[in-house]
This record gives sequence, C-alpha cells and structure tokens, in this order.
Amino acid sequence: MLLNAIFLSLLPLAFAAGLHRLKLYKLPYRGIISDPHLEALYLSQKYATRSADKVGHRGVPLADFMKAQYFVRIRLGSPGRSFKVILDTGSSNLWVPSVKCTSVVCYLHAKYNSNSSTTYEANGTALSIPGLIDGFVSNDLLSIGDLKIAHQDFAEATKKPGFVRAQSFDGILGLAYDSISVRHIIPPFYSMNNAGLLDKPVFSVRLGSSETEGGEATFGGIDDTAFTGQLEYVPVCRTGYWEVEVEGILFGDMELELEDGTGAVLDTAASLINMPTDIAEMLNTQIGATVATLPELSFSFGGKAYPLKGEDYILNIRGICFSAFTGMDIDRPLWILGDVFLRKYYTVYDLGNNTVGFARSK
Repeated sequence: MLLNAIFLSLLPLAFAAGLHRLKLYKLPYRGIISDPHLEALYLSQKYATRSADKVGHRGVPLADFMKAQYFVRIRLGSPGRSFKVILDTGSSNLWVPSVKCTSVVCYLHAKYNSNSSTTYEANGTALSIPGLIDGFVSNDLLSIGDLKIAHQDFAEATKKPGFVRAQSFDGILGLAYDSISVRHIIPPFYSMNNAGLLDKPVFSVRLGSSETEGGEATFGGIDDTAFTGQLEYVPVCRTGYWEVEVEGILFGDMELELEDGTGAVLDTAASLINMPTDIAEMLNTQIGATVATLPELSFSFGGKAYPLKGEDYILNIRGICFSAFTGMDIDRPLWILGDVFLRKYYTVYDLGNNTVGFARSK
C-alpha cells in the first residue's frame, strides 16, 4: 500500500513533466509598414509545389508584414549559441545563419560556429531553399526550452538571398510534415518524438496579442488553461502541411462560392489571411469605414464555425487601418490562415492522429 501511495503521489509530477513549454515573443512594431502583397507573393511560391527538394520561394523576400512575427529562443551546440527562430507550421526544416555566411545581412544576426561546439558532428551535404537560403547540413545538440535533442540535423545558411533587408529573427524552425523536408532531414518535432521525449506526438500554439505576452507553444501535450470551451478536431486533408478541408465560408450573410477541394493551411509564420485573389478583391470592396459594423468572416471546419470579427481581421497600426485579406493565386484552391486567425483560436497539431484541434483562445 505504501508503494502504491508513493506511485500515485508521483503521477501529477510525471504528467506535468510531459508538457514542455516554450515562450513566444511578439516583435514590436518599428514604424515600417511592409507591403502585404509581399507576403502573398512569398506564400504563393511557398505553397506552389509540394516537392521536398523543390520548395518554392523563387527569389521573393520572406515578408514580415508590419514586423508582426512571433519568435522563440533556441540553442544549438554545447555550450550552445542562442538563436531567435520563427516556428513555422508551413515548412519542415531548421536553419540558422552560419559563421561562414557571406551575405551582408548575416552580419546582423547570431551565427552558428561549429568550432565553438563540443557536440558538433560534420555532415556537409549541400542544401538549398531557392530564393531563401543556400548552405549545408550540420548536426549538433538542439535545445528547445527544457528539451534537449541530440544529433539534430539542421542547415547552416551561407547565403540568404531571400533576406533583402534586416529581419528581426535569425532563422526558422519548421513544424510541418517530414514529407516536405528539404533533403528529407528529420524535422526537430519528429526527433523529439522519436527520442521518446514527448508523452504524445502533439504540439500546440497560442498566440498572444501584445509584446508583453506573446503566447506559448507546448510540446508533448495540451495546455488546458490556454483555451475556453472544448477542443474540436478536424482531419488533415493533405499531409505535408497542416491543411484542413474548408466546408464553407460566410461573410456576414453571404456564403462564398468555393471550388471543390478548397483547403486551409494553418501557418504560424504567416501574418495575414491569404486567399484566391478574386475573393480577396470582392471581400475588400465590402469593407466599410467602421470596424464595429463589419460582418463576421466565418470558416467551417469539421461541421463547426470559426468566426472572426471585424476587429480581428482589420489591423490598426498607429491609427492606420489595414485589411488582412490578401490575394494569392496558385494551382489549387487554398487559403493560408496566419496570425490573424491564430490569435483568435488555440490550435493543436496531432501527428499521431493527423488532426488539427481548434478552440477559442483565452
């Protein structure tokens, strides 16, 4: 009985240890308003192909509309160098600038130096994400919050042609499926799971709305305090990205006409709501001058509606208002739901069941 009592007393501790938290930081607005069409152009090329070794981007800068990204801090190596990276559910590779980078913009960022790490393992395979980075594969200890992933392959970027201006982050940590990983590198989330570091093959994201509270990502489970109501799970309709089938979209009382097979990708590295250009133009003509009177935009996934109010999809930056609806045309009907949607809804990415969970964020 004594042993049973001790075992039971340890259960809460064991469960708590299974949830690994990672603080998100929201970048401050710095007075520069970027062209929202840059993000649409970047995303249209990012999602134009599904080949792991022929990823899009083709020369379009990685847009940072109004500096609205969220980043996390990771460490690579031993004793380790800290990097600010974007968690990207729309890509699968981890890359950071290399000390060997020859691009001018690299001098403005933290750089990985294999000579400073006792756990570095050489690989050297060339890797290129056209228009974004060129570099090579290395292997080292990756620390994400309290998680330590040994022998993680990643890209050292030696050229960053996609960074035409200084960015406020150093690199990207992809969280999409391994099927779209360039060079078929095992993504960090898969490495965590394969190493038995997670209780469940699940991660979740809550985006905050202020610079003082940027939100949180969790690995290995769900934070029940981060949302209200019940989580509703929707099957991933096409593995590669975290893409769900769109059953319908309402703008006020108007039902939008959608092509068969319309999908929506949850993209934590995108800022806006990107959609087919004809729909974006139509919606933007319907927007009036008063945010409070704007109709809701409501998405239907898995038989449940997920509405956004005017105050959600109209961005007010120092008194200047912008619509988050941006046109994007590729070879299939696809919507990209970025931070504008993800600030409203807590999302759970369940690799074991190939589902995405939705609930209203607190």
